[in-house]
Amino acid sequence: MENDTLQGKEEMDTLVECMNVLRERGYSHSFTATKEDTILDDLKHEYKPEEVKISSFYRFEGESDPGDSSILYAIETNTGEKGVIVNSYGPTSDTKVTKFIEKVEDIHKKEHS
Repeated sequence: MENDTLQGKEEMDTLVECMNVLRERGYSHSFTATKEDTILDDLKHEYKPEEVKISSFYRFEGESDPGDSSILYAIETNTGEKGVIVNSYGPTSDTKVTKFIEKVEDIHKKEHS
């Protein structure tokens, strides 16, 4: 998967590679959905959908098993925290994550040039 980086474009083929690049960009927190309208960062701070924006998201297809498909969301909070949340997509997705993301109004996808 291609993504713009500070030095140009970089090929990111795996979820782990993408998470590492985002970590280098300051997305250091891991978020977890606790309810359909709340996520927690790793410091146990709660955020509602209106308190976050999704600065970008990245989809990964399972090469041999469609059940391995996932989506990584880069999240910024209204308090300046930056982190990620991962969800599978399809029938195995975490409904709490899906419902939370559906409620976030500020969602962006970086365009590739």
